[in-house]
Amino acid sequence: MWIVILIVVIIAAGILAGLLADAPGRREIAGLTFSEVDFENLRDGTYVGEYKGTKSHLRDTKVEVKVSGGDISDIKIIKGTVDKEGKPTKLAGDKSISELFENVIKSQTLQVDVISGATLTSKTHLKALENAIRQAQEK
Repeated sequence: MWIVILIVVIIAAGILAGLLADAPGRREIAGLTFSEVDFENLRDGTYVGEYKGTKSHLRDTKVEVKVSGGDISDIKIIKGTVDKEGKPTKLAGDKSISELFENVIKSQTLQVDVISGATLTSKTHLKALENAIRQAQEK
């Protein structure tokens, strides 16, 4: 009986330690803001954008954006919520960041709903996307 209680306490302590260690990174991501991005004047080409946390690197992301005919035509996750084969992994509600990006492509805006239960992960991917799109903006 004591061994079971000890194992439960050790597991709980590990989970708590992990949450406390990740707290600064979570706060940083929660405070991310997005700038207004002009989707009307994008140069055709392929652009790479990244989000790198300063407090934690658990949710660092990198995306590749293709612009064709002045519109975003494809978004590929290079680093982030993808498996070893590069396929998007399922998040909360059995959704993936690819679905979030499909909404961006359809609406040509970053003002899309994030994935409920994966808000921080959604925000880091959108920030990487914003950084890529900024490169595509005509000056």
